[in-house]
Amino acid sequence: MQFGAEELGREVGLSRTQLHRKLKGIIGQTPGELIRSVRMQQAHELLQKNIGTVAEVGYMVGYGNPANFSTSFAKHFGYPPSEVGKQG
Repeated sequence: MQFGAEELGREVGLSRTQLHRKLKGIIGQTPGELIRSVRMQQAHELLQKNIGTVAEVGYMVGYGNPANFSTSFAKHFGYPPSEVGKQG
C-alpha cells in the first residue's frame, strides 16, 4: 500500500479536504507535495550513503517505477539521482 494524502489525514485526524486546506495555508504545499518532498529528501540521503542503486532507492522510498523516480528526483533537485555523489 502506498502512503498518500488519505493515510496522512487519518494519521493526524483530519479529512483529506481539511488536511489539504490546513497544509496549503500553513506551509504552502498540498499533502501530495509534502509527501513527495519527504520521499525525495529520504532518497537523497540514501543515495549519499550509497545504500543502493538508483532503482533500489526509488523502490525504498515508495516509487514503483525507476524511470518515474528518476524524473521526479531530477525535477525536484535539478540534477539526476545518478549525480548525487558528484554534487559538491
